[in-house]
Amino acid sequence: MIRVVQKAMVVFMALICIGLVLSYINHSIQLKNESRLLKPLGEMVEIDGARMSIYVEGEGEKTLVFLSGSGTSSPILDFRSLYSQLSEEYQIVVIERFGYGFSDITNRNRDVDTVLEDSRTALEKAGIQGPFVLIPHSMSGIEALHWAQKYPTEVAAIIGLDMYTPESYEDLKMSIPLMRLLQFGANVGITRLGSLSESAAIQNGLLTEEEKSIYRAVFYSRTMTNDMLNETIDIKAGAEKVGNTELPKVPILLFSSDGSGGTGFEKEEWFELQESFADKIGAKLIYLQCGHYVHDYEFIRIAKEIKLFLDQ
Repeated sequence: MIRVVQKAMVVFMALICIGLVLSYINHSIQLKNESRLLKPLGEMVEIDGARMSIYVEGEGEKTLVFLSGSGTSSPILDFRSLYSQLSEEYQIVVIERFGYGFSDITNRNRDVDTVLEDSRTALEKAGIQGPFVLIPHSMSGIEALHWAQKYPTEVAAIIGLDMYTPESYEDLKMSIPLMRLLQFGANVGITRLGSLSESAAIQNGLLTEEEKSIYRAVFYSRTMTNDMLNETIDIKAGAEKVGNTELPKVPILLFSSDGSGGTGFEKEEWFELQESFADKIGAKLIYLQCGHYVHDYEFIRIAKEIKLFLDQ
């Protein structure tokens, strides 16, 4: 009986290995075919020998700088539904950090100071001058707060899209081994199974069919990259650093999701974190009945509220 079980295990493991090899071969072929879709949508600037993607659209007295959340494969397309409602009145900028979108994948340090300096350098090289209205989603809330702390004259306001705050990371448990396993799965093409590529932007936003195809192509080449993983490893230390520094005295508007899908918290916990931070910093808080990628669901209402906030 033991030998039968052992043989069955060997066969099972062999089938898994064969499946992974076939998946990797298919993934490699598909990546080559999809390369025609991966033409940068914005400008490429060089930072320390690597290329970073920065997208600029529209004109206006105020410059809105969008900063994506952790693991958002294509920030330019992810934010498109929202900034398309704003680009007639404001200058729109989307920064794609290393390992995201059309930017190069590196294996560099991704602590909050390095990420911030990369963003500032990208803006400088693209000829974009502040002060800026920072619009961070999720994890990049930490970068936005640190930006306002470190360079207060560069930040006119912060508009948080279901953004994480320093307190959000105090008890948040993140499994790095699990993330490395997910990275391996992405590298061998497991992400092509099912509908993993169908992001909230694709399902709910205003993307054209061509833009959806580009988003999917970017997703398959920019999921759990080294840079994304390194950011995650460093973020708790960054959040602690920001939390131990005096919070910035800039106007802040916060949009909160209903706590479902993607926050890593129970709904009640997420509400408490958002309310506590808003009270502490004197920010206006607007609740939305939608998932974590609020800008892909309620982009019309968010755009309206942003205009009212900036007009005031």
